[in-house]
Amino acid sequence: MRLKRSFQLAINIFVHSKLRSWLTIIGIIVGIAAVVSIISMSLGAEQQLEERLGSLGADILTISPGMQRAFGGGFGGGPEGPSGTSPSSTSTTKNLTAKDIIVLKSIPNVKYVMGQVSGTSDVSYSSKTAKKTTITGVDATVWKEVTTSTLSSGRYLTGGDMYSAVIGENIATSVFGKEVPLNSKIIIGGKSFNVVGILSEGRSIYIPIEAARTVIEDVGTDEFNSISVKITDVSISNETVTKITKKLMLSRGILQESKKDFTVTNPASMQQTMQETMGTMTLFLEAIAAISLFVGAIGIANTMFTSVLEKTRDIGIMKAIGTQNKDIMNMFLLNSGLIGLVGGIGGVILGTISSTAINTLAGVSTSASNRGPGGGGLMGALGGSSVISIQLVLGAILFAVLIGMVAGAIPAYRASKLNPVDALRYE
Repeated sequence: MRLKRSFQLAINIFVHSKLRSWLTIIGIIVGIAAVVSIISMSLGAEQQLEERLGSLGADILTISPGMQRAFGGGFGGGPEGPSGTSPSSTSTTKNLTAKDIIVLKSIPNVKYVMGQVSGTSDVSYSSKTAKKTTITGVDATVWKEVTTSTLSSGRYLTGGDMYSAVIGENIATSVFGKEVPLNSKIIIGGKSFNVVGILSEGRSIYIPIEAARTVIEDVGTDEFNSISVKITDVSISNETVTKITKKLMLSRGILQESKKDFTVTNPASMQQTMQETMGTMTLFLEAIAAISLFVGAIGIANTMFTSVLEKTRDIGIMKAIGTQNKDIMNMFLLNSGLIGLVGGIGGVILGTISSTAINTLAGVSTSASNRGPGGGGLMGALGGSSVISIQLVLGAILFAVLIGMVAGAIPAYRASKLNPVDALRYE
């Protein structure tokens, strides 16, 4: 018997046992859908996490006052810093000074050091005023080298600028009800600034730090809200953080780690921690999905055993007219593989729909409270997007077929070994 004929008989068995087959297929659909949705959301979350942490700059270390977390409640919380998100601390003491910058510049692997101040001020343009707009003062001579924010038009601040400003995309397009073009004049804290650049995202205004000290209240003349350090070799970022910590503690006369009054944040270390956490969570969810697949496999085996019992007399007739054992086995294996194929296709479709729906709902739930470029941290990443690749689709379908054939192997083998005489006498 040719394989084509075995396949036709397998389809015939499948078609004539609709209800039982479809109940089994539903189990496979649920299991494959769970696997596809979990993997696609995990891939999408990893992709978004890499993009968001990449926007922080893996080679940018941040020193902030106090012993609290160097970043706020998400990747987008708080005033924006050189990377689009700025460090925040529960400490209100601005204890970072020009002396710290001098110390940092002497540390190996440190390429650029930039102190910055931030605060809010009223900003006016074309007779309209935006209250408490975020203003960030940066060192114009090195800001271009340290920032990871990208320009949509214009240029970055340079060393010769004094009353120049680079504004975020939201400021340029929506805050004043009309577009703010390049070379426009905006009023910050009563002083006129010329817009020389527009960033591709964000809602902050960046101006030279000397000018920022004159328009932002309570920033002092020699203090910084944070210091950004760009390093040369990211692979030794942890060692660099250790050296920075030791140098600053020595410079400040701090002898005990517990009395440290500053925090050094390493985005590369944070990225590794987040990826490990996400990997653990994904593994747990995949284990749950595997249980669904196992239940589906048991359903296929049960269906195939029942089919063998129902077709016992037919098997006896086929063997009596010369059908070989391998042909009988192929027929039932193809039948079980067909169940897995239909279940796999249905599972991919359901998994794609469910992952998209879950991401949409999660994105809505986090967007209201997370308007920064980073979204809502880990929840924002998980509620952002899903990645459905060709490899995932084909892999899921092939896996479903494999499960079906493995589950149907024993019943198929038993069918092929039936004695024709006993099979013909079976009631």
